[in-house]
Amino acid sequence: MDYTRFNQAEQIEINNLLERKQMDDFVNMFTNLVDRCFRQCANDFTTKAVTGREAKCVEQCADKFLKHSQLVATRFSELSQTLLNPASQQHQYQ
Repeated sequence: MDYTRFNQAEQIEINNLLERKQMDDFVNMFTNLVDRCFRQCANDFTTKAVTGREAKCVEQCADKFLKHSQLVATRFSELSQTLLNPASQQHQYQ
């Protein structure tokens, strides 16, 4: 995004909004990760300790969730680039 058309105060405001949005997105992703993995992996409440099976389940769940999130972000970035640069899209189909 070209920020040069905005004055310095507007640029600062835009950066602040982007930072807040990124933080909100991170918190939402983390919350979803915790919720999904807890529901899937925590099923023995007879002890305070996390069992080895639960720990392995959480590790696999988190790894899968993060890889999925990374893949979605990569695809989204590719799509955004395609939409922002229609000339590259024309070459792709010729």
